[in-house]
Amino acid sequence: MSQSDINSLSAVLLAAGESRRMGSINKLTLPINGKPLLRRTAETLARADLVELVVVVGHEQEVARELLQGIPARIVYNADFREGQMTSVFHGLAALQQPCAGVMICLSDQALLGVEDIRTIVHGFASCPTSIMVPVYKGQRGNPVVLDYAHRETILADRKNLGCKRLIEKNPELVTVLEMPNDHVLMDLDTPEAYALLTQRLCANSTAPENMNMTG
Repeated sequence: MSQSDINSLSAVLLAAGESRRMGSINKLTLPINGKPLLRRTAETLARADLVELVVVVGHEQEVARELLQGIPARIVYNADFREGQMTSVFHGLAALQQPCAGVMICLSDQALLGVEDIRTIVHGFASCPTSIMVPVYKGQRGNPVVLDYAHRETILADRKNLGCKRLIEKNPELVTVLEMPNDHVLMDLDTPEAYALLTQRLCANSTAPENMNMTG
C-alpha cells in the first residue's frame, strides 16, 4: 500500500435489518431534521473523505435503494439478512474493492454521527497501536468499530463462526479505545421511544452544533 492508503479508511454501512423493535415502521425512513435516516447517515459517510463506501441492503431493499439515490456508494444485497447482522458484515467486507488501512463497520441508525465525528475516528485509527479500534464516550463503548484491513480475510474465511463482536471478545489485546468528545457514537434508534427522545433532543437544540451536520 502507498502511504496514503496506510492512513485511510473505507466504510461498510449496515442497512439490511428488519428493525423489528421499531414495530411496523422501517426506521431507515424516519425523518431526522427533515431527511430520511439512512440517507442522512450515508451522506455523512460520503462527505467524510473515506476511500470507499459500501452499503449493505436487505429488508425492503427497494426502499433503501431509493433513499440512497445519487450517493457515491456501492450497494450490495444481502439475501441472508434474516440470519443476523454478521451476514451483512460479511457481504460488505466482500464487496470492498479499494486498498485501505482499515474498515469502519457502521450502523445505519446512528442519527447524531456527523462528518467531524467520522474524521475524528479516521485520524484516531491512523495512530492506533493495535488492529482494532472502538470509540468510547465516558467509558461506554460505541460504534462504528474500526478493523485493520487484515481482519477482512479472517472474517471472510470464517463467516459462520467469527463476527466483529466475537473477534473483539476473543482478542482484547488487539483493541484500542478512542475517547470521543461527545456521545454521538452511543446513540442509535432501535425503538419508538429512542426516536421520541432523539426528536426531543433535536428540538431542544434549535441551532444544531456544526459537528452534528444535521442540515445536509
